[in-house]
Amino acid sequence: MKRITLFTCLFSLLILLLTACMGVGTSANAVGGEVTGVKGSSFAEPTPFGMVAVRKGSLKVGLEENDTLWGAEFPKREISVDGFWMDEMEVSNAKYRQFINWVRDSIIRERLADPAYGGDETYKIEEDKEGNPITPYLNWNKSIPWKKANEDEARAIESVYVTHPIDGTKMLDASQMNYRYEIYDYAAAAQRRYRLNPEERDLNTDASHDAIRNQEVMISKDTAWIDDDGRIQRQTITRPLSGPWDFLNTYIVNVYPDTTCWVNDFQNANNERYMKLYFNNPVYDDYPVVGVTWEQANAFCAWRTNFLLKGLGGMAKQIQRYRLPTEIEWEYAARGKSGSAFPWESGEVKSDKNCYYANFKPDRGNYTEDGSLITSRCGIYSANSNGLYDMAGNVAEWTSTVYTEAGVESMSDMNPELKYNAAKEDPYRLKKKSVRGGSWKDPESMIRSAWRSYEYQNQPRSYIGFRCVRSMVNDAGKQPKQKR
Repeated sequence: MKRITLFTCLFSLLILLLTACMGVGTSANAVGGEVTGVKGSSFAEPTPFGMVAVRKGSLKVGLEENDTLWGAEFPKREISVDGFWMDEMEVSNAKYRQFINWVRDSIIRERLADPAYGGDETYKIEEDKEGNPITPYLNWNKSIPWKKANEDEARAIESVYVTHPIDGTKMLDASQMNYRYEIYDYAAAAQRRYRLNPEERDLNTDASHDAIRNQEVMISKDTAWIDDDGRIQRQTITRPLSGPWDFLNTYIVNVYPDTTCWVNDFQNANNERYMKLYFNNPVYDDYPVVGVTWEQANAFCAWRTNFLLKGLGGMAKQIQRYRLPTEIEWEYAARGKSGSAFPWESGEVKSDKNCYYANFKPDRGNYTEDGSLITSRCGIYSANSNGLYDMAGNVAEWTSTVYTEAGVESMSDMNPELKYNAAKEDPYRLKKKSVRGGSWKDPESMIRSAWRSYEYQNQPRSYIGFRCVRSMVNDAGKQPKQKR
């Protein structure tokens, strides 16, 4: 018994020493000694699929010389940005179609679980493994019976399709392709003026605590719902601050691209073929998606984030959300490592072998001199020094930034951004978003990395697409050597 007791004591002492060394399960004030810090578990961020790293750095944005051809003034300023991941190519029709199909399949699953369509409860999970009720969510492990559906299942599946009244073509009902998502505004919630504890709102005031406590603080949040007629209703609510839920914004966006943009953007032109084929025909799978508004591009980013997080498990908390690039991030990435006027090193638009570096309009009315009439397949031109394709021409690209004439002059010089979620009733001038890169229809001067343009956030175009970015968890990059 004595040997067992001695062994037990020695084992307990060993555990105590190991625990103290690891800093696990011990109080910070339990013992004295040197302050060594409490370190978290290590995390190596995997490279996101189809993205490249754009390392942190600085850039003098704008043009050194004014644009005499177009009479445009370009604000100039030196700025610095953190590192981020960026899609190496523009979001293609195939990738955006995956989004549309996900929305379609989620609607079908909702209806398969609905008693009006047979009520198959296995398409929705409403209890945890212990049988406790939870917030219901769709069961994506349950397959949709596309080929062997019974009568009720067939009705649910067919409910998302319509038949063209003239030619009888069966097609997806675009009006039903609505995506609902929520975004919590952490930046607004962190501002001192919105603190739930009134005494934290102004730390440098002579006002009495009672005066601060009784001061009413107003917040604005976006919300959306579907009315009884199936129409999306959006509202920006302004009300007194009441709790953390005031910073949760809800959006419902019809995400089907406007395939008619080819006809509406070009009057007196025979572009009907693109209207019918461009988004849905597999010939154009790897071409950049167009006809997508700024609002739809943001919805895609939200869906892509949620789609990723469901597959990551415990790692999800470490990952940043997909989003549109800021205007400055886009220019910094486009200019490449040397900060060139174009995404390539040369100041010319074609090589010594007479090959163009991008898809744009080289001459008046001659769209085909560079080999393409409209858009070209993503990635057929060489990448810039950051590994990014089509940062000039092909399609112009949405950014997250509100467009103003002042540009960077009104921004911070560190991670600059101007952001404003325009309410439905706001003047249209507040709904301008910065668009960068120029497109297949633009001349040489408009595909320069510094060229600034804009479009209204709800306006789809046949020459505007987008790509996503994601902030890096840690961009160590090359650290300067310290003198010792």
